[in-house]
Amino acid sequence: MNDHNETVALRHYGFLAFLAMLNVMNFVDRQLLASFANFIVPDLGLSNAQFGLLTGFAFIVFYAVMGLFMGAAADLLHRPRLVAAGLALWSALTALSGAARGFASLAVPRMFIGVGESVLTPTSMSMLADRFPPARLGFAAGVYYMGVPIGVGASLVIAGTLGPSIGWRNCFYLLGALGIALAVVMLFVKETPRRHSAGGTAERPKLKEIFTTAAQALRSSPALALTMAGGVALHFILGAAAFDQLWYVQERGFERAYIAETTGWIAVAAGVLGNLFGGMGGDWWQKRTGQGRATFLFWILLVLAPFNVLYRIVDPDTIWFWVGVFVGYFQLGAFYGPTFASVQELVPPQIRATVVAFYILMLNLVGLGFGITAGGICIDWMLEAGVAQPYTWTLVVFTVISLLAMPLFFLAGRRFTADRDRLFALHGA
Repeated sequence: MNDHNETVALRHYGFLAFLAMLNVMNFVDRQLLASFANFIVPDLGLSNAQFGLLTGFAFIVFYAVMGLFMGAAADLLHRPRLVAAGLALWSALTALSGAARGFASLAVPRMFIGVGESVLTPTSMSMLADRFPPARLGFAAGVYYMGVPIGVGASLVIAGTLGPSIGWRNCFYLLGALGIALAVVMLFVKETPRRHSAGGTAERPKLKEIFTTAAQALRSSPALALTMAGGVALHFILGAAAFDQLWYVQERGFERAYIAETTGWIAVAAGVLGNLFGGMGGDWWQKRTGQGRATFLFWILLVLAPFNVLYRIVDPDTIWFWVGVFVGYFQLGAFYGPTFASVQELVPPQIRATVVAFYILMLNLVGLGFGITAGGICIDWMLEAGVAQPYTWTLVVFTVISLLAMPLFFLAGRRFTADRDRLFALHGA
């Protein structure tokens, strides 16, 4: 077992901050369509179903499926150069998206943006697991995943502030150029020594061995499978939430620039607090109770569930509406540290990137893919049927479905210690 008292060099914290910044760019670019929904949908004449495809399967299929192969590549290749290539690819295609004139010309670059973005997280999490001891993995994952709320929030602030002045297309061009500049910086980062081969005697596993070992880990660890299933269930509402900005404007009466900027700042503040609370709190919980971090996440979801449902149906002039907006982003932030740290502790170190990539595949292809696509179809169906507030009721239904994550996380946390100890006995760490 790794030494839980292992110290972490200051340079590793700096590297963590840099990867977190790249993840901010990742989620800014990924979230741009949803953030600019009230600009892009009327400009390109998109239906809700088309918008759902663009933010959903047009992106997710390529992102999730290619991510599995990129995870395997991260277990085999020079990881900083792999990240640089992925960042350059998705940034160039983000800029190209700004020239879109309709559904098809926006769908094509969105597909290949998914290929580029699929590199970052499995590769980054693999490098962080080689720089941080197990007792600090929740913290490291939580800081890295601050990129989600900050990126989502920043994209909304950009939509609310720059959208009306320079237009959504110019915002895409500028962000693409910034990403390419950061890719150049990444080329100068040295590779992180891998823990399982730090002595220089162990050979890197072959591709077939990686996939075989990953499949065995999934079959032999109920805690791993339950953690992944809980994450997928929670992502049902995260997928449907791609329609939040349209909901705010069309059924809650907000002005599009105002609500994008306001929710953007809330996303940053609440999400960062959630990431810190989930990452550090999950580490503390596991050390103090001996139960897995997923149990800690169960209690967070249980406490916040009433607020997540209530704010979808209350008047937007009430305080409970804004509490609900805050809670939603806080819960999103709190999710990442506990689950990704747990996944990495439950698999052999030489296949961490591959298993993380598989987890991301399931989160996106099943969780987000179902939430976004089914949400868009549901909204269009209710609009045609004359149902009042179709966005509201779609979001309520998907919020309730996502609560299936709670028992899954509870059971995963209870199984965690036994499954981790068995892994150490078989493979070491």
